Amino acid sequence: MDELKLVVASNLIKLRQAAGMTQAELGEKLNYSDKTVSKWERGESIPDAYILTRLAEIYGLTVDELLHSDSDWKPVTEAKAPVERTFSSAVVTLVAIVGIWTMAVIMFVAFWVAMGQLQWLIFACAVPVTLVTWLVLNSVWNAGRHNMLIVMALVAAVVTLVYLFMLHYKWQPWQLFLILIPAELLVFLCFHIRRRKS
Repeated sequence: MDELKLVVASNLIKLRQAAGMTQAELGEKLNYSDKTVSKWERGESIPDAYILTRLAEIYGLTVDELLHSDSDWKPVTEAKAPVERTFSSAVVTLVAIVGIWTMAVIMFVAFWVAMGQLQWLIFACAVPVTLVTWLVLNSVWNAGRHNMLIVMALVAAVVTLVYLFMLHYKWQPWQLFLILIPAELLVFLCFHIRRRKS
């Protein structure tokens, strides 16, 4: 059993380093802590069958290959070619955000020309739309990294938008901003709900 732990540990270290990942990044992909990944790599424990399957998928190997010395590995006949993005996710995100603000400017100019009124609230509406778009694209391309901050900004933007609409109708409900304290705390806590795994 100890030999198996050492073989798996050796394989996990080589594969993780070859993939250019840190223990924390691998742990995040598997929903485990970096301490657990470190235990596996020190040979103190072996991942369960489900995690071995996930590791095999991540590294493009079979579970059997993970359990044997890398000198025993056989090349996979139908290896999936890594999907290469031919575009920059950051540029696509910027295009989407600039598109939203372009639409906001178009609507602003249309209201200004058609009605002779300046509708500044259009720009306030563009902020939550921008944040929702950023949240979706960040979840897709960056594995949700920094989503908590985006959601916190979105909550603040929505409360501010409601306040601005009420100001437009001559109400001054500054008390709305008191909602931000528990709302932001709720977002923070929701992003930190995790079942601890060893």
